[in-house]
Amino acid sequence: MGSNFFNFLLIAGAVQGFIFNGVTLLSRKKVDKVIIFLNLTVFFLSLNNLQAWLIAEEYRFDMFFLRQFLVPWYLFIMPMFYMFLIHYLKIQDKVKDYLKIAIVLFLVELIARIVLIASVPENDTSAIRIYTSTEEIINATFSIFLFCKCFQIIFKRSKLLDFIADYDNIKWLKIFLILGGFVLIFWVLAIILNNYFNDDRAYYPLRLATSILLYWIGYQGFFRYTIVHDRILLRGKLAELKSGNTQKVVVQTETNLVEKHQQEFENIANYIIAEQRFLDTKLSLEQLSDELEISAGHLSKLINTYSEYNFSDYINSLRVSQAKVFLKDDDFDNYTIVAIGLECGFNSRSTFYTAFKKFTDQTPSEYRKLS
Repeated sequence: MGSNFFNFLLIAGAVQGFIFNGVTLLSRKKVDKVIIFLNLTVFFLSLNNLQAWLIAEEYRFDMFFLRQFLVPWYLFIMPMFYMFLIHYLKIQDKVKDYLKIAIVLFLVELIARIVLIASVPENDTSAIRIYTSTEEIINATFSIFLFCKCFQIIFKRSKLLDFIADYDNIKWLKIFLILGGFVLIFWVLAIILNNYFNDDRAYYPLRLATSILLYWIGYQGFFRYTIVHDRILLRGKLAELKSGNTQKVVVQTETNLVEKHQQEFENIANYIIAEQRFLDTKLSLEQLSDELEISAGHLSKLINTYSEYNFSDYINSLRVSQAKVFLKDDDFDNYTIVAIGLECGFNSRSTFYTAFKKFTDQTPSEYRKLS
């Protein structure tokens, strides 16, 4: 019963992986290297699971050669993830590329297995079992080496993260690597147990944990990269737009009050808009007052009086105004709503939706559909 359950998970995971590949590749007009390497990570995991399922279900070939010809698809899982990581972080020109080493190792192992199968007497599989075990130890060592490289990039070499830090806090990658460390421990234990007891069931926990973790990283990676990709393009558009579209907010909130203070507020508003300070997710009243060299209390009073909002609502009104520009522009139809919200200064999807609803009585999705 237990083996049937794990076998079902293997084939279900393989099918899910192939579906993921099809959907993510066909849903984009242009497929970037990040998406290619992410898909290859999931693809090789799916191939490995499919092969493991065929073996577990005892699908047999009549030819001795085909029965013993096991392809080490799992060798490519970690190299492809490593390639995804360095391209996602935009550091591929700053770190070493190990993909060629993986390809050479894969080809050498295939040739070695072919030669071995062809040279041993039929039905004598002892030498092949020893080779398979040795092959796995080599591949596990290489995978652990690449995992350590990934871990070092994320946790040790902070300077490499300067670019991506503006678009993603990469917390999800840190979680993946920590959990991935436990999966590698499962792998080492499975190799040891299988060598001592010759029981493939030692791999069940490993295959389950690996499948869950890598399919999760597949969906996370695709979702996160889509947002980061959109944010990079949106930031370029924001630099071009400057203050043209957001000026309307200031005009709409002006009132006939004391001319001196009104002019002071207009100068503040023009600074916030011209410098696009409202796009800064960490902008605070104290920070802005330091930049303008006026007291936080006076700044707060001016904003409360002349914008008819408190500081937080005033800044959010500018962010919503800019988001509305993107949402109703057909040129931005392919950009995700979350990416638009984040690039307009909100620090999460929930705060964006809450603020947008507050100022428009609509959700961003509803606004986009009706525009």
